Amino acid sequence: QVQLVESGGGLVQPGGSLRLSCTSSDSTFNDYSIHWFRQAPGKEREFVAAVIWKSDISTAYADSGKGRFTISRDKSKNAVYLQMNNLHPTDTATYYCAADPLWPPGGRERLTSWGQGTQVTVSS
Repeated sequence: QVQLVESGGGLVQPGGSLRLSCTSSDSTFNDYSIHWFRQAPGKEREFVAAVIWKSDISTAYADSGKGRFTISRDKSKNAVYLQMNNLHPTDTATYYCAADPLWPPGGRERLTSWGQGTQVTVSS
């Protein structure tokens, strides 16, 4: 299983921006589609965005992030980024990345690896 590490979370004011990173030292990282999920306290884990393997030519977003979030991949750095703009308090959650050998996004049973999560808190 590919090992994933999230980073970039933190405390930001409403309307602010953060860029989350999902990285791996595994040489197969770019062979996987990468998904971002988030989980707020007391809530179910929900899909945020996904990017296809090997490039960022195909992406998918949950309605909650459309127009505000952008997912991208840098193959040379073994990294997938989630740029989050105009953050709302409702975006407060732990954000996780996960690896999927297939595209387009499907059931979570296909997700082969998860990172440990990075906390995003949007508050004034």
